[in-house]
Amino acid sequence: MKKKLYIAYSILALLVLSLAGCDKNYSDPARATQDDVNTSTKGLTGVAVSLQSRYAAGRGNIYNTITMSGFLANELVLLNQGNTAELQLSLGGATLDGANTVIGNLWSNSNKIIFDANLVITNSAAFPDKALVSGLVGYATIFKALALGDLAAFWERVPAGNGENVTFITRAEAYTKIIADIDLALAGITQNPISTAFLGTTPAGIDIPNTLRALKARYALYNGNFALALSTANSVDLSKKSGFQHNATVNQNGIYVAVTGTNNLWQPINNTLGLPTGITPDPADKRLSFYLSENLTIAPRWRMNGFAAALTTEWPVYLPGEMTLIKAEAYARQTSPDAALALIELNKIITKKPAADPYGVGADLSPLVGPLTQAQLITEIYKQRSIEMFLSGQRLEDSRRLGRAQAERKRNFVNYPFRERDQNPNTPADPSF
Repeated sequence: MKKKLYIAYSILALLVLSLAGCDKNYSDPARATQDDVNTSTKGLTGVAVSLQSRYAAGRGNIYNTITMSGFLANELVLLNQGNTAELQLSLGGATLDGANTVIGNLWSNSNKIIFDANLVITNSAAFPDKALVSGLVGYATIFKALALGDLAAFWERVPAGNGENVTFITRAEAYTKIIADIDLALAGITQNPISTAFLGTTPAGIDIPNTLRALKARYALYNGNFALALSTANSVDLSKKSGFQHNATVNQNGIYVAVTGTNNLWQPINNTLGLPTGITPDPADKRLSFYLSENLTIAPRWRMNGFAAALTTEWPVYLPGEMTLIKAEAYARQTSPDAALALIELNKIITKKPAADPYGVGADLSPLVGPLTQAQLITEIYKQRSIEMFLSGQRLEDSRRLGRAQAERKRNFVNYPFRERDQNPNTPADPSF
């Protein structure tokens, strides 16, 4: 029953994706009347389940964030200049404008996800089955958080909501909103644990409570709230996986379909992972063979592996190693830095064996020997995040936040899509770089 529902909702989501418009006045994704969706558990569950396909499948947010961050923070090399949007991203600078389709798709798709998630969160409150409600709200909040976080990663300001002539808020305000939404979802789950009936209607793979805590830790870190990031990361069970599971038919791994399987779009830049001299990976680092495959006969030499190895490969919502690196950064950058504890967390990543990680991501290297200065710790944190979380769509954010030289980035932020600027007089000015 679960498989049939998942396939049905995946097909539904693909239909929705093809019909979505550019503005933020969205029609109901289930193609029913608004009242039907608002009052039906089946309708709202269908909307909730469709969020995953919209986010993870095809040219959804996973593809767009990896492509944007990958080119702008030097993780990728372009193989075919006929892909105009990707070519502009690979060049960066003034080449980018509001007509870029990758940028425009991330903007529209993220806003649509936020709209649909709000529909679920708001209208499920009236349902009498509170164990179902906590599941709906928790699941929808994950995708709302991811979508709003994606907007804040690439634009200086983000929409305050949906509708005509919407106003804009700062990135810091967006992260604060994400954390508040997650707190409400977690409180609901604590009071009314998610029903097994709800879990039976959603795609397998996502651990809802653990994922909410992981995302809270991520966005608290991005917002400079190191104490909250540390305490929340400590609450995440690092033995568990949480990811988008794929199959070989309806719900395929989008990066494999677009990139690995075609070898005609982009690939990893090389086995330095695009890191500058002085912080390139140790050749013995076992994460290199996890993320990269090598072809010595046909160019390009370095190709996608890891989470893009096959049509059915699971794509993680977050990596357990990200939580450990959040702890390291929080210790290193809090008001009273603790270099010793930061180094302990860093060495957990550096010495981790692949078999000790739920996804098999492990460097298996010798530990760093301290003491390290705060500046050395921050440099090492950036290096380890760049390797451990390669092509997670987060390096551009990491590069800005951790004070890397601007020369290592092709842009700090991207332009607002023309489709937004043409319709909304409140659209902010484009960034200078």
